[in-house]
Amino acid sequence: MFSLCKQTHPPTAVEHSVCCNFFNRNEKSLVVAGANVLRVFRLLPDIDHKKKDKYGENRPPKMKLECLASYTLWGNVVSLSSASLAGSARDALLISFKEAKLSLVEYDPDKNDLRTLSLHYFEDDDMRGGWTQMEQRLPVIRVDPENRCAVMLGYGRKLIILPFRKELSPEDSELMQPSSNADVKPMSQHLNNSANASKSPVLASYSIALKDLDEKMDNVIDVQFLHGYYEPTILILFEPIKTFAGRLAVRKDTVSMVAVSLSLNTRVHPTIWSISGLPHDCLQAVPVMKPLGGTLILATNSLLYLNQSVPPYGVAVNSVADTSTNFLLKNQGSLNLSLDCAQACFIANDKLVVSLHGGELYVVSLLADSMRSVRGFHFERAAASVLTTCITLCEDNYLFLGSRLGNSLLLRYTMKDEVALNGHDEEEDITILDDKQDDSEPPLKKKKHLDNLGDCMATNVAELKDPEELEVYGKEDKASVQITSYSFEVCDSLLNIGPCGNISIGEPAFLSEEFSTTVNADLELLTTAGHGKNGALCVLQRSVRPQVVTTFELPGVSDMWTVAAPGKTNAPLEDGVDDVDAGPMHAFLVLSRTDSSIVLQTGHEINEVDSSGFSTQGPTVYAGNLGNNKYIVQVCQMGVRLLLGVDLLQHIPLDLGSPVVHASCADPYVVLLCCDGQVVLLTLKEARQPSLTRLAVSKLSIAYRPQVTALCAYRDVSGLFCGAVPYAEIDDEPDQPDVEVPLFEAKKELDDEDELLYGDSDMPIVMQPPAPEPEQDAPKKNTLWWQKYLSETKASFWLLMTRENGTLEIYSLPDCKLCFLSKHVSSGPKVLVDNLEVVPVASNSSSSSSEAPTPIVRELLVAPLGHLGSRPLLMIRLDEELLLYQAFYYAKGHPMPIRFSRMNHNVYLRERKPKSKKKQAAESQAETSEMSVMSPEPVNCQLRYFRNIASYNGVLVCGVSPHWIFLTSRGELRAHPMHIDGPIPCFAPFHNVNCSQGFLYFNNKSELRICVLPTHLSYDAPWPCRKVPLRCTAHFVAYHLESKTYCVVTSISEPSSQIFKFNGEDKELVSEKRSERFPLPSVPRFSLLLFSPVSWEVIPNTKTELDEWEHVSCLKNVRLADEGTHSGLKGFVAIGTNYNYGEDITSRGRILIFDIIEVVPEPGQPLTKNRFKSLYSKEQKGPVTAITHCSGFLVSAVGQKIYIWQMKDNDLVGIAFIDTQIYIHQMFCINSLILVADVYKSISLLRFQEEYRTLSLVSKDFRPAEVYSTEFLIDNSQMGFLISDRQKNIVLYMYQPESRDSFGGQRLIRRGDYHLGQHINSFFRVRCRWQPDNSAERKLPAASEKRHLSMFATLDGGLGYVLPLPEKTYRRLLMLQNVMVNHMQHVAGLNPKAFRTFRNTTKVLGNAARGMVDGELVWQYWHLPIGEKWDVAKKIGTKVDDILDDMIDIERLVAQF
Repeated sequence: MFSLCKQTHPPTAVEHSVCCNFFNRNEKSLVVAGANVLRVFRLLPDIDHKKKDKYGENRPPKMKLECLASYTLWGNVVSLSSASLAGSARDALLISFKEAKLSLVEYDPDKNDLRTLSLHYFEDDDMRGGWTQMEQRLPVIRVDPENRCAVMLGYGRKLIILPFRKELSPEDSELMQPSSNADVKPMSQHLNNSANASKSPVLASYSIALKDLDEKMDNVIDVQFLHGYYEPTILILFEPIKTFAGRLAVRKDTVSMVAVSLSLNTRVHPTIWSISGLPHDCLQAVPVMKPLGGTLILATNSLLYLNQSVPPYGVAVNSVADTSTNFLLKNQGSLNLSLDCAQACFIANDKLVVSLHGGELYVVSLLADSMRSVRGFHFERAAASVLTTCITLCEDNYLFLGSRLGNSLLLRYTMKDEVALNGHDEEEDITILDDKQDDSEPPLKKKKHLDNLGDCMATNVAELKDPEELEVYGKEDKASVQITSYSFEVCDSLLNIGPCGNISIGEPAFLSEEFSTTVNADLELLTTAGHGKNGALCVLQRSVRPQVVTTFELPGVSDMWTVAAPGKTNAPLEDGVDDVDAGPMHAFLVLSRTDSSIVLQTGHEINEVDSSGFSTQGPTVYAGNLGNNKYIVQVCQMGVRLLLGVDLLQHIPLDLGSPVVHASCADPYVVLLCCDGQVVLLTLKEARQPSLTRLAVSKLSIAYRPQVTALCAYRDVSGLFCGAVPYAEIDDEPDQPDVEVPLFEAKKELDDEDELLYGDSDMPIVMQPPAPEPEQDAPKKNTLWWQKYLSETKASFWLLMTRENGTLEIYSLPDCKLCFLSKHVSSGPKVLVDNLEVVPVASNSSSSSSEAPTPIVRELLVAPLGHLGSRPLLMIRLDEELLLYQAFYYAKGHPMPIRFSRMNHNVYLRERKPKSKKKQAAESQAETSEMSVMSPEPVNCQLRYFRNIASYNGVLVCGVSPHWIFLTSRGELRAHPMHIDGPIPCFAPFHNVNCSQGFLYFNNKSELRICVLPTHLSYDAPWPCRKVPLRCTAHFVAYHLESKTYCVVTSISEPSSQIFKFNGEDKELVSEKRSERFPLPSVPRFSLLLFSPVSWEVIPNTKTELDEWEHVSCLKNVRLADEGTHSGLKGFVAIGTNYNYGEDITSRGRILIFDIIEVVPEPGQPLTKNRFKSLYSKEQKGPVTAITHCSGFLVSAVGQKIYIWQMKDNDLVGIAFIDTQIYIHQMFCINSLILVADVYKSISLLRFQEEYRTLSLVSKDFRPAEVYSTEFLIDNSQMGFLISDRQKNIVLYMYQPESRDSFGGQRLIRRGDYHLGQHINSFFRVRCRWQPDNSAERKLPAASEKRHLSMFATLDGGLGYVLPLPEKTYRRLLMLQNVMVNHMQHVAGLNPKAFRTFRNTTKVLGNAARGMVDGELVWQYWHLPIGEKWDVAKKIGTKVDDILDDMIDIERLVAQF
């Protein structure tokens, strides 16, 4: 059995973040990483240009995160840091990967992509030092604050040092030459072409064995650089001999700390400072900036401050520290915290924000005396926020909290007035200002909803708020020191649907009747997400399902447009809400047929207009608005009409000798394209009296040949086309990089003692005359960094056109000056470069791809997407492909400082044709190529730009595979298919009294549908999504088919001082007495809920609380024998539980079986018609760990046995049992076969024979594997078994008793393995999408009807699938994969083949089976230029069409949801 694995939803979790000058020195960027995805964000003010005067230093605009770039790597990011290298105009990123790889990458402004500067590989046996299992020894990167070097901790035992080159005099530079025995040669050929390009910015790396520094050094906890030392000084926190809580009576205070000075010139590394006897629970070190210096040590129960020049100071944050350590600690009042899993970040020299494991945000102030010696800490609870994985300081006053358990947040912190801490014992409400409010509105209060991300319970996603993503507190302890207190507010958040612990398929509650008869059932996914107070349910749909308002049948229509008319202002809509931002009402609908046109008036009713100025005698080429929606222009084949409402103002007959076939409008210009290639420009000349307004005609002096195939007029408001962008003033002096000033550095005060002892790295060696008071301007510049985004860009007008030879030309309007020319655009190059001033040179570089035909551009569109139109998207439609390019600023470009880089997307216009049709198409193509490129018929535009459909701007791609393309102010490209109604020939936006912000489209049956976009989903996500917050942990979810509801198991953790103890005979509940400062353990309390997919709320009175100490271990919708149903089976909800009393008491569990019954709903609450009815609830002899159904019987794993039960009279009767391995945690069943997953002993296959009442072992995997989840893989008569394991692999097994290796069927044969790089906790299976035999257009192979798609959800928030493949397809794609491995550029030096190879910590006999095609690598073939596609196909001996047809088949098969 062969298969393909592909991830369709990228991981959304955030694990690492860093703030640096990624693009240039003029703007900061936030770089976040999660799993193998790297995203770069910019902080952008969310402003209204009309109200920009109200923003000032004391009232900045609300910021949001705009994604500027996203990169997928062939390896998971383990550690991330940034460094400013000499000679570079931007910062470089240092990224480490398992097990000990380090890549240095930076942004390439020429290609708008990442380029690799140097690679460092330390995975040889000498470095490994005998380690085989590397789980806990991940490589950690740290960069010196002065950018002199970086270090990486490898294998926990070696310190790898990367010195950075400095701009030094010739004498000094001789000292810095790399030694001859260097182990790494950096890739210097990829560097800037500056004067110093011959030198690498990174000198040769070398390593230090930690045992050489200190023979006791082992078990390194953390590594950090210290501030304020003349040479780079690194602090190493380590534990020479480990201990644990149960051994504290004999061994405590085992942690030591060493500070090592790194002399990069001499490679001598003296220890300058060391402390031992630190508490055993030290977790991390946080270096303190000057002027204080030193470091903070965060331990679970204490907080320590260490500095070389002063005695250590520490406080106990709870009462456990009183007994767990002998280190001298002071009590911190009544504080009761636990710092495990805490993340910390300095926001000022002496102020630290700490996010605790429960999401609480504390501001810790370091109280220092005049000698800069810390004498105390002040803890202020400022807010409660998301459970944080990483914390980063962004621009001034902005903090980013990255999370893999909830949505990542951007917070703005503001300094409140300094208060003397001698009052305010009680909590006070701190007001949070929302910048969208006017001054007259009351500010939001505590526990108000702050986050406006579309992820919660409401009808419209735009109005959704997540409760308590940030709660603000004001409790302060008594003190007599002046302390600055801070308030926090949420500015923006990044959606995260992970970790997806359990997933279920259901049916959408709202589906229009028109779509209810489709062959393929419309499904939606419901997955659990988050943990604790970030717990949620995520509703996911892959495709867009419009809500149909009404349908008309209008045969023969080939195109349509909606136009507005004066006087049609925004009348109040039906619900009485006057939507000011909804845009103009559409007054007319213009329909074009092959020989005539129809004009319909769209008011409360839709009627045909009888007598008007519109032309209805022939087909319409284009209809649109001019003069800010005041006038209507109608373009016909032989003339143009200008109208004011229905009144004709001007009729321009066009006698050009050739009919008009295409028109494009950019108010006030209309550009016409004739069949023979003539281009005509119409300009609107407005008069004071509207009736005197006219269109001026001018024929553009543009060459006819080569033939113009497509054109587009574009109004640019981004400033990119003319170079007026906020970050354009780039200082291109790479020899003198900007010196980065710390964000909150105070005015320099030279400490004579420190200066004499250690020197000051901030001061140059040669003293220079002081600059005139730079400190005065610096704060002002830093504070108002966002002001450059407030300036409004003046609109400019451009004409883009393509010719039949594939050239793209950009002309300025109205003077028609050629400003940009790029050749071979239709072949799809990665970057469109300006060839205007390039002298053509004869070369044979293109000879290899000379066989590749040059496709003709059929349509061209530039869409102003992104924040206020700042991200122009160039869309080029070929016959069978759509090319998307984003414009990016290129400073060296002249006359246009712009280039276009190609974007990857999942919009496939290709349609598979039978072989007979392929020959016909090839012949017809040959005929048409001899004739004219253009047809005299009007061009049917398939790229339709729309504004304000359900408040979204974007482009709808019509045709065989309709797709919605969005690029919102979030900045990420989203492409969602809409295959529910088949092909769409034409589309138009429609805003009307009866249809607010909706749209119109025709389907293949000539039905005109008036629709709206359902707003209960957020479309600005990789898949249309809705996040329903639960405020508790969701563990399991199951769909109950009969009642169409979801059963959800949740838990809420509460601190408890009670514990069960064994008294010799029985257990007894004992209440332990502890002090108020003791952090009590949390005990979860489980509940069963019934959710309605109509409102996504818990159905009232259905919450079922389970017993205390009872944990739910499994939930499943089981079909058991029932005489009352037609099929003899009925769905019940079965739950397996375990009473978790502790290790001294024998574990027992219960099986609970519920039926969901219909009752009379309560008045006014129609959802209360469903209730739980308990049918069975009895304690078992052991914990019930897994549950399923088989042939109408219930199967349960109880302890180390599997039982088969028959349900009779609401009781379970035992039928059969079998003994198993260690701990069964998952079971799945097909017919009489039961697939069983053991947590340590891999999988087993059991068979239940009903006639003999026998449960027997058929086969099992002999190798141990820590299985996370399992599922069947089905392809007609073949069946495989998928597992996911702890090492993030997917493995495919098969039962093949005829194979020699299977020992007569006793052993399962491994047939495929694949390293996904993310943990999978949940698989599910669904039939592939198919079409019935009587379908007129059967596009899918016949064998796909009984093929199943096995999908998975990952703990990083990703979704993907494993699909069985026919052998012929597998062989072709495997050959393609092998060629693509070497053909693709390896970003950061990562090899796709190495990443996907099966990984195991223990050595196993036998090779990797492979057998699974890497879908993500193979799909990169789509995005290659056409010449490269031909070259790759030639290498594997096949045709491009065959490869693309295989991929299209797979795309159609998996197009579920």
